Amino acid sequence: MTGLVCVTGRFQPVHAQHLELFEIALNDADGLIVAITNPDLGARHREVTSDHRHRRSANPFTYYERARLLAAALAARGLTERTTIVPFDLTRPEHWPEYVPLHARQLVRAYSDWERHKARLLADAGYPVRVLDGDPEGRLSSSDIRARIEQGAGWEELTPEAVVPVLRALLPHTTKEDRP
Repeated sequence: MTGLVCVTGRFQPVHAQHLELFEIALNDADGLIVAITNPDLGARHREVTSDHRHRRSANPFTYYERARLLAAALAARGLTERTTIVPFDLTRPEHWPEYVPLHARQLVRAYSDWERHKARLLADAGYPVRVLDGDPEGRLSSSDIRARIEQGAGWEELTPEAVVPVLRALLPHTTKEDRP
């Protein structure tokens, strides 16, 4: 094992397939950087290949909240010691090396044009990039989790167990009795 590997995403919220990708990344690396995209309101811009990623409804959790959710999920899997969480504004490539060193391999699971476009952006910036083809039929989407949360319909089984109490505490519509 050598070097750093990076996985970028919005993690709105983190789910089991994110953790699976982190573990794949760490199979042949010393360390993992989890780079949270859309870290603030200024980083959200319309993207032709993903028409929803800039909308408020697709970004309900702040950078801080997502970092907390990720920390809980990573700790439960024993991955904390080898992982660093950073903000990563995709609209400011000139600043990327300040958060993720250029020698860090970027691991991107591509389900759609958006992920392939993101992989090209990262490669154009000088990062080594590995693209894993994702099966759209088996894709677990944070959009689906957010929709279930909105409907109050069984979202818990779609997130890692360690994330559930943290996420419940963040949800505005949960009652005091629901919170840990």
